[in-house]
Amino acid sequence: MTATGGRDPRGPGPSDDGSARPSEAGFPALLEDDLEDLYENAPCGNLSTLLDGTIAKINGTLLAWLGYSREELVGRRRFSDLLTGGGRIYHETHFAPMLAMQGEIGGVALDLRTKDGVRMPVLVTSTVKVGSDGQPQLIRTAIFDATMRRSYERELLNARRAAEREDERLRQLVSKLQRSLLPAVLQTPPGLESAAYYRAASTDEVGGDFYDLFPLEDRRWGFFLGDVSGKGVEAAAVTALARYTLRAATVYNPDPAAALANLNTVLWQEYRQDARYCTVVSGILTPTPAVGGFTAVVASGGHPEPLVLKADGSVHYHRTKGRIVGAFPNTRYTNTTIAANPGDTLLLYSDGLTEARPASSETADGRYGTVALARFAHSLAPTNAASAVAAVTELLGTFGAGLTDDTAVLAISAPPACARF
Repeated sequence: MTATGGRDPRGPGPSDDGSARPSEAGFPALLEDDLEDLYENAPCGNLSTLLDGTIAKINGTLLAWLGYSREELVGRRRFSDLLTGGGRIYHETHFAPMLAMQGEIGGVALDLRTKDGVRMPVLVTSTVKVGSDGQPQLIRTAIFDATMRRSYERELLNARRAAEREDERLRQLVSKLQRSLLPAVLQTPPGLESAAYYRAASTDEVGGDFYDLFPLEDRRWGFFLGDVSGKGVEAAAVTALARYTLRAATVYNPDPAAALANLNTVLWQEYRQDARYCTVVSGILTPTPAVGGFTAVVASGGHPEPLVLKADGSVHYHRTKGRIVGAFPNTRYTNTTIAANPGDTLLLYSDGLTEARPASSETADGRYGTVALARFAHSLAPTNAASAVAAVTELLGTFGAGLTDDTAVLAISAPPACARF
């Protein structure tokens, strides 16, 4: 008995009593295949060439593919003669040198040229046969028809290009839709400076951040910056509704708290079943030419607190309070006043900035946070609107993949006293 429990590990052979095993007794005619016939009618093309590429032997399968007779090729043509122009160049510059160095090369995609001039895509595998003295004698090559594979690859390539075109079309639509939700040109109150920036976290989805700065009567200006929950077309619809509702409400009644209450009612009635809401800070700005600054009456609906960068280099958050807009019925909002002197800058931003996750974050949850933002703002103060927004824009660029939400920034500043003369 063998170590395999009675089964002879050497495979088929006479059993212990001398009788033939079934494979030998029942199928000898099938197993004794004609090797020459197997070579000649193999499912792939086979040929042997001398070391200079001259064809020494070729099977019937490859002859049938190419449309040549054996006499036309054997001893008369080289393998490279059967290739297309580009294939011959690749064969001489890459295929043949690598084969000579390595002794084998496999799965190379080339194109053969049939006798009728038809291009035939193939996969080529070649090995160098060496003699007993270790010297190369000839090259054996197997050729596989890759017509279906090439067709499949073309279909994949065409599908990929179509998908890329569709992606580009989607990005353009997203970009156009996003721009429609923001002011085409940011207006600036006379005697003051303003700047804004919007950074989308994704080019494939419309974000929900929005802002505006627009004139009212009696030299006053309305402004707001908000962030709608969610992304995509649904969020864009809420963003458009919020922006135009706020603007219309502010023009009708220049009271930030009343404007937020109006927006809250509209969103609650329209989207309470879908839980659509937003955070907003809204304000009325009045320039003070005699002093050189401005005052801003603001109301907040759950939005991050505005930052004031003072001319003396100090920085502080302006305390605001108020529930998110559109999530609860009959919500009340309150106004507070910000007094900006010459050289002061008011900075509004969405939480995409403070909730970004930079690689070097020092907070426990990995977010950038309000403390880091205040420290960053302190390094800028005193500054102006354009410089503050440019600095925040550069900061956002450093977050990379850590910036997972859209971010909007709006800054309004009063020029320093010396700049007014």
